[in-house]
Amino acid sequence: MKGVFRIGKISGIDIEVHWTFTLLLIWVAFLEIQKGSGLNRIPLNEALILVLFFCVVLHELGHALTAKKFGINTKNILLLPIGGVATLEKMPEKPAQELLIALAGPAVNVVIALLLFLVVPVRSYFNFDSIVLEEMLFEATFQNFLFYLFVANVMLVVFNLIPAFPMDGGRILRALLSFKLGRVSATDIAASIGQGLAFVFFVLGLFFNPFLILIALFIFLGAYGENQMVKQGDLLKGHLVKEATLTNITKLQANNSLEEVITILLAGNEKDFVVVENEKIIGVLTQKEVIKNAKTPSMIVGDIMQRKFKTVDVSMEISKVLEMIGKEKNNFYPVVENGLLVGAIDTTNISEFILIKTSSLDKVE
Repeated sequence: MKGVFRIGKISGIDIEVHWTFTLLLIWVAFLEIQKGSGLNRIPLNEALILVLFFCVVLHELGHALTAKKFGINTKNILLLPIGGVATLEKMPEKPAQELLIALAGPAVNVVIALLLFLVVPVRSYFNFDSIVLEEMLFEATFQNFLFYLFVANVMLVVFNLIPAFPMDGGRILRALLSFKLGRVSATDIAASIGQGLAFVFFVLGLFFNPFLILIALFIFLGAYGENQMVKQGDLLKGHLVKEATLTNITKLQANNSLEEVITILLAGNEKDFVVVENEKIIGVLTQKEVIKNAKTPSMIVGDIMQRKFKTVDVSMEISKVLEMIGKEKNNFYPVVENGLLVGAIDTTNISEFILIKTSSLDKVE
């Protein structure tokens, strides 16, 4: 992904940071300068942001390691200005498993807050009047640093438990509702609540804090996306690859020139191609590789095709193919039946299949 930098790996999970995270650090420094704070305040707040986001990483690891116990791997943890996102290969459909995975993240912050509570004299901060407390907190001391970190972790717990996707609270609510209503209905209710809360945050953002508008959009889109994904997954249940297979495909040979492929690419709707030899699949040529090497049209397909590839059987469920696409970041697979090539399947054709099925259901209703 462009603008994403890998900063390390924990428990086999890539920890990545988006470039926009630097904007948060710049913004914090700008606010301190605008307030006329001393130079010692800026490093303190920058350090607080960095340590807090380490707590966010631990939060996401809580989700990831709990998911791993249920056989679900995590591809990466991405840090954004508004928090962290652990990209699981899939979410479990069993409500009890989803409940435990969703609770694991906030539980980590609860533990961190409790440890800080034992170290920092938190109660003493509430024994002063507001003016004295403000002056005391303004001092750049290590104790204040830990107190701020305590408060931040408590706020992370509260924020994440808001019952709205994509926050943990939305998943907790969905898991609890799923015990009685099933995953589809539970998601629909949880997503509706999330979108309602997003509207409230949006209105509050217009009058009080513009940052709430960003959070509102984040919640609204997250709730909508989760609802659509679950509905699509339910719609695809029982449907097999053979129902969405592209059968009218161009079979390339390894000795075809790139110029020939470009002509085919421009003349039709095909973007990716299967390469065969004596009816045996020997490779896959993607649109990305064609465009990458378009300056040398004399090249042959055999030089730029992918020799490592996976095929899917006509009897596989389409939902399983979508899981493969999400896991492997590959959106094109040759389709075989009894080991022989019968076509291909890609995200575009799956999307069209979903649209057709959705349309037919709407007409029935």
